[in-house]
Amino acid sequence: MRTENTQKKTSAALGFFDGLHLGHRAVIEAAGKAGGKLGIPLAVLTFRGEPELPKFAGRHDMGLMTYGDREDMLRALGTQHIFAYDFADIRDMQPEAFFGTIVAGEMNAGYVVCGEDFRFGKDGSGDVRLLGELCAERGIGFETVPPVCVNGVPVSSTLIRELIRKGDVSGANEQLGHRFSLELPVLHGKRLGRTIGFPTINQVIPEFMVHPKHGVYASRAFVDGTAFPAITDIGIKPTVNSDGSEITETHLIGFSGDLYGKNVRIELIRFIREEKKFSGLDELKAQLETDRAFAEKNIFTDR
Repeated sequence: MRTENTQKKTSAALGFFDGLHLGHRAVIEAAGKAGGKLGIPLAVLTFRGEPELPKFAGRHDMGLMTYGDREDMLRALGTQHIFAYDFADIRDMQPEAFFGTIVAGEMNAGYVVCGEDFRFGKDGSGDVRLLGELCAERGIGFETVPPVCVNGVPVSSTLIRELIRKGDVSGANEQLGHRFSLELPVLHGKRLGRTIGFPTINQVIPEFMVHPKHGVYASRAFVDGTAFPAITDIGIKPTVNSDGSEITETHLIGFSGDLYGKNVRIELIRFIREEKKFSGLDELKAQLETDRAFAEKNIFTDR
């Protein structure tokens, strides 16, 4: 699926760009810089089609952001043309066909930038050496960008997923260069939080998205562009929930109002504690008051 069309040569950034982490943005920024020197627009190759996209890797919970969020961030980074393809439609293309049809053809690349570990074509059989040769044959400029490191560790989507699954969202956010977030519809719940002074919104993380470790997080919630400090509990709610299903429950500090049916973005900032079963609502309320005090103190100072 192609989402753009251009008759003008482009400076093409190639990659999955699934989380738009610091390494991804280094590639895009390099392509934008080259395009500026050459007087040609920045174009980005990416993929869409969740929840089908993660299946190629053998599991479902791989997504670091939705395609809509990725497109918004790409535009914010100065991308003028986005070429988004359904992975299923191109996964069986041989590297040379992929290059000729998409990179040199539909993207009309005059300059190509990718990471040093970029693979393309069926089964990832094309590498940067081949890509450089194909570009040279057509007189297309070519550049690779080395990995970006944070605290001496190369940034990677695989590591970011691992950190999120372990609950280390602050570590994941360092690698992302932005906060891991989810924008999800607000669903009706049991309203038990209201009875103890902690009204919450209930949301469900889609299967295709990476699922954070169960527990309580300091977070921020965005309502109509306004950020509220919050505490988010991801898990099965053992004290009040009997069916064992996962739910994301967020208490917005300082907000009152009805959000049912609206989409609310939740940014996860820091893991506070493990999920646990309390003896009753009084003990749960006491713990939530401690969690709220922590969030109020730390949420806007933890960058």
